[in-house]
Amino acid sequence: MKKILVIGSLNMDLVTMSERHPKLGETIIGKSFFQIPGGKGGNQAVAIAKLGGDVTMFGCVGKDSHGDILIEGLKKNNVNTGCIKKGERNTGIASIVVDENADNTIIVVPGANFEISTDDIDKNIDLIKNADIVLLQLEIPIDVVEYILKKSKEYNKITILNPAPAEKLSMDIIKNVDYLVPNETELELLSGMPADSQEEVLVAAKKLMDMGVKNLIVTMGKNGSVFVGKDKVVKVGIHKVKAVDPTAAGDSFIGGVIRMLAEGKKIEEAMEFGARVGAITVTKEGAQSSLPTWDEVVNYKF
Repeated sequence: MKKILVIGSLNMDLVTMSERHPKLGETIIGKSFFQIPGGKGGNQAVAIAKLGGDVTMFGCVGKDSHGDILIEGLKKNNVNTGCIKKGERNTGIASIVVDENADNTIIVVPGANFEISTDDIDKNIDLIKNADIVLLQLEIPIDVVEYILKKSKEYNKITILNPAPAEKLSMDIIKNVDYLVPNETELELLSGMPADSQEEVLVAAKKLMDMGVKNLIVTMGKNGSVFVGKDKVVKVGIHKVKAVDPTAAGDSFIGGVIRMLAEGKKIEEAMEFGARVGAITVTKEGAQSSLPTWDEVVNYKF
């Protein structure tokens, strides 16, 4: 099985469950509150590890209790954390509100995540050299993302980018990404085209392919996901479940896909597996706490 390196964010998620989202200037009473390890980088690393993948995490936390909890959580889930940096800023925080329809809003304060530098990458270059797949998101400085992708391709690694939160990408980033994995909102920003329907998604995807994207996987919520490559299109639906909390659903889908790609599976099988992982994730509260194990995914009855 291929070795996977995740370089990205580590946040503590502060989650409030509420009947609804407050209106501007309104105060309402929430139903419950809890804090759970999160961050797109951490979520995707744990998702892969819980599915039996060989994964190493590189990121930056603060010298505070939140940082210690995040590192300990990764270790408990069999993620290699030996090189995680402790910075001077506070550990990243994500404030999340989830309503009774399982719709959420999220505000992220990056904190220590933005202390990762190109110098850190050079100091830890063996992490890239020893990996087969390098996975990134956009919750660390984008110039560092660009540099990591460049170095990864110098060492002939498979590169995967989840361009979230949505941000315009340079041509240097695009040319060094093997798999780009946006949702519809991110696809709209990247392509400059609407992506409100499956037909529009395919048109926007073609524009990105014309710009130099090699392989594109678009997650579309209730409409499933679609892969667009140079010579084929693959559409995968969702599994209907009772949704409790959508937090980390996209991260778990990506984790499931990469876990199967690391085993040499075809994209069709990888996306089907990712759809199972994502569906199970939304049936539980929280980010990393909701991520299923390999046995759960294989044995789950939809």
